[in-house]
Amino acid sequence: MREAVVGIDVGGTRIKSALVTPDGQVLAETARPTPDRVGDHLGEVAAKEVVELTARAGDAIDLLAVGVAVPGLVDEVRGVGVWSANLGWRDLDLRGTVAAHVDVPVAVGHDVRSGLLAEHRLGAARDADNVLFVPLGTGLASAILCRGQLVTGSLWTGEIGHIVVVPDGPLCGCGQRGCLEALSSAGAIGRRWSEATGLVGDAEEVARRAEAGEEVARRIWQEAIDALAIMVAPVVAAAGTELVLIGGGLVHAGDTLLEPLRTALRGRLGGRDDVTVEAAALGSRAGSLGAATIALDLVGR
Repeated sequence: MREAVVGIDVGGTRIKSALVTPDGQVLAETARPTPDRVGDHLGEVAAKEVVELTARAGDAIDLLAVGVAVPGLVDEVRGVGVWSANLGWRDLDLRGTVAAHVDVPVAVGHDVRSGLLAEHRLGAARDADNVLFVPLGTGLASAILCRGQLVTGSLWTGEIGHIVVVPDGPLCGCGQRGCLEALSSAGAIGRRWSEATGLVGDAEEVARRAEAGEEVARRIWQEAIDALAIMVAPVVAAAGTELVLIGGGLVHAGDTLLEPLRTALRGRLGGRDDVTVEAAALGSRAGSLGAATIALDLVGR
């Protein structure tokens, strides 16, 4: 019988889950669309993920714990989802909801902070102790590692997505205009291009068209990168960051994303060349592996 945990990443678009052993081996994974009002039946969703993953593993599994990582404001000590603009909940008892449907301990964490832990232990930040992690997904937040320790302060730690970077800019899901998330998240890039052209496409489509030289796509792509640099530069300077990791599905754009971001960030840091900008190694798996990481930590593995 093999020991393992289940990590569940509840995103605004998809739920990604993984069955992971204490040494980091992934035994099985799933990905499915996030159902409407997922907070109303998160316990049932988690239980189904556990059943499916353990069945897919093929071996007898000794399930140690379940980790759940979610976006928004998260009280990790109480296990409560305080607020999520993308998932539409307030003061949701995440730990209690999931624990009512599984027979093992439940860890609750912020998706981006958990993802950074996974990158530090399993991915691109294994050799770095001063890291800023920014996944570009449906939403946008960040996490900071300083001297090897995850930075956690108030509930708003890392929530750079709802800082206004372009006054009177695009409307954000939080109700403000010009938030970073409304300009630089993968969801916003695809949405802005579709609104400007009347065509249907996501951020990866915009990246391909920008690389091919399409004017509208290039403009929206560059605006997203510039807004990201405006926000990231002061965080890097204040925290002493040495490595900026960009995560989420947009890392598949490669240098179409990373090279102009390096240029924009260097310009805002006074020409400094001691800050590295790289793609996160775990990509869209960071959330589920991060959720598994906090589950392993919960049971001391």
